[in-house]
Amino acid sequence: MKSIAALQAVVTANPFDGEPSDAELDAIDRELPVILADVALLDAQIMTIDRTPTELDEQRIRRARRRALAARRDLANRAATLALSGGAA
Repeated sequence: MKSIAALQAVVTANPFDGEPSDAELDAIDRELPVILADVALLDAQIMTIDRTPTELDEQRIRRARRRALAARRDLANRAATLALSGGAA
């Protein structure tokens, strides 16, 4: 039977500290409007799970859906602008 003790140092050489890197935090900041809009849409949809949606509920869901789509559009446009300008913007 082979021992794997010698390989363990390679596997655990870089301990994971559990904290996000600066690049990951920047990506979260860029995507935060999309995340918040999606949460608002889910909240509007969850409110109507156990009952028939009223006209106000339907308006709230439509408004939240439009905000989510607008946030996604803005994020995609920002990414496309950065790609076209070479990321120097």
